[in-house]
Amino acid sequence: MLDLPYQVSFDGKVAVVTGAGGALCGTMARAFAQAGAKVAALDLNEEAVKKLAEECKAEGFICEGYKADVLDPKALAHVHKQVVKELGPCDILVNGAGGNSPKATTDNEYQHEAKEGQKTFFDLDSDGVDFVFKLNFQGALLPTQAFAKDMVEKKKGCILNISSMNAYTPLTKIPAYSGAKAAISNFTQWLATHFAGSGIRCNAIAPGFLVSNQNHALLFQKDGTPTARSKKILNGTPTGRFVESEELLGGVFFLCDEKAASAVTGVVLPIDAGFAAYSGV
Repeated sequence: MLDLPYQVSFDGKVAVVTGAGGALCGTMARAFAQAGAKVAALDLNEEAVKKLAEECKAEGFICEGYKADVLDPKALAHVHKQVVKELGPCDILVNGAGGNSPKATTDNEYQHEAKEGQKTFFDLDSDGVDFVFKLNFQGALLPTQAFAKDMVEKKKGCILNISSMNAYTPLTKIPAYSGAKAAISNFTQWLATHFAGSGIRCNAIAPGFLVSNQNHALLFQKDGTPTARSKKILNGTPTGRFVESEELLGGVFFLCDEKAASAVTGVVLPIDAGFAAYSGV
């Protein structure tokens, strides 16, 4: 059981969470289920979301796992029909699918530090860059096309995108991911405006630095000590620590609660342990 940040009820709501096979969005899916929502956990990794659904059900909550490719409109349309049939029309959509690729990442922070054989900006793979943009941007746009129709019909609903602190100030080495997350923040504002007259709110959270399976090797040595990059992050964070995935839940719940955040739309909420507030001096 998760230690929820405060008591909120999503009873009767259908929450669709993409990327729920991962630790971050899997935690969000669990939290929505624990708060009373009927949760549709979507991910390309069917085994992961089926396992998540089984664990939620064992705790007495409602959750179903669905295999879904967020870049395949036909697959999303099929999953949408399944969700409506088994759980009901979507009330809350969390666009959590995303990620980076080594093909779109440089080996060094600065070009002048590059050594022979290392991947520089000039060696970035165009297909890798394209994949990162598609996964993060279209990976939010296409599920919204599939599930927001339910909200339009109801004249109410909530869309929550996952941006990043990268969207404010790009991190070194990952230009495609940083650019894609900036696009998500912009898209959040666009959706908020587009759906303003349809009763749909759209917001985003911008997580700070979390430790995940994807970035663990970048942040820690094999012996568990912080890497040089990890030390830079912690030195640039006033609280001197990483953000825990469960610490995102307060912001997620607030933005998705139609009573608490009824007048909040088009915002990107940083949850970064103070990273953006510190100038380094």
